[in-house]
Amino acid sequence: MRQRTPLELAGAHPGPPFTVTVDGHETAALPGQTVAAVLWSAGITSWRSTRGSGAPRGVFCGIGVCFDCLVTVNDRPNQRACLVQVASGDAIRTQEGVGHDGLG
Repeated sequence: MRQRTPLELAGAHPGPPFTVTVDGHETAALPGQTVAAVLWSAGITSWRSTRGSGAPRGVFCGIGVCFDCLVTVNDRPNQRACLVQVASGDAIRTQEGVGHDGLG
């Protein structure tokens, strides 16, 4: 018996890919993906560092409870990457600490 892919098992039929930028680099995304899914697909597993120690952070809980996966999306800091769905042309930036650098 042939092993089926996750897309086949879920019966998913995503629309055509589109482009977002991650720290200025173009990255492919699919409709319905979260920012975290796009980052993982691009091989990026850490996209925030903590304020005090600079420790790397990425997805921890995956359901929007913990705040470890904060990113800046379209100049809005502190967006939870596991909850925000991407749209064509989104500009995603990694951030340090709480993402308020440069905000008066």
